[in-house]
Amino acid sequence: MALAIFDLDNTLLGGDSDHLWGEFVIEKGLVDPADHRRQNDQFYADYCNGTLDIHAYQRFALAPLVGRDPEELAQWHREFMQRYIEPIILPKGFEALEKHRKAGDTLMIITATNAFVTRPIAERLGVEHLLATEPERDENGYYTGEIVGIPTFQHGKVERLQQWLNEHGETLEGSWFYSDSHNDIPLLEAVDNPAVVDPDDRLRAHAERQGWPIISFR
Repeated sequence: MALAIFDLDNTLLGGDSDHLWGEFVIEKGLVDPADHRRQNDQFYADYCNGTLDIHAYQRFALAPLVGRDPEELAQWHREFMQRYIEPIILPKGFEALEKHRKAGDTLMIITATNAFVTRPIAERLGVEHLLATEPERDENGYYTGEIVGIPTFQHGKVERLQQWLNEHGETLEGSWFYSDSHNDIPLLEAVDNPAVVDPDDRLRAHAERQGWPIISFR
């Protein structure tokens, strides 16, 4: 048995849940449409370019949640799952999860996207362990718009994973990591079995230099 780690957006999903949540809040009329879409698109471009300010982005992404009743947010997320996420769950990604599950491996999703957006998605995919950027909540369970701890982005994924390994007495022996993004090169280099999935151009070039397998879930 080993740890089988999966990126979420554009790996197990045929799209980016973070960016789609931005589109969802626009559709719901919760934000100024033109301004929010402009910023959402720019942050996504920064992510693709490897220049994202993760703290600035999370403050932007979490702002529509601030002061909202948790049950209202849960209802919004159920709608988001049905309309935006279910259609982009990739069957081949789900098959890869099942392959590792049947082998007795421990499944984990690790994603830069915040846990509010991604925890229900991980549950839908049957993955118990999720490492995501953690939004801060006050004593009443309301989101503050800030994050706590290390954001799971770029090398932060490695740091958060190491914390988890220490807490659970686990190692990376025999481990796997599946990802599409050059932002995940630090974690791909840390595991025994890097698996590059429908990669962006920078990751494809790096994978070819390293001799890493390149596969498709599309």
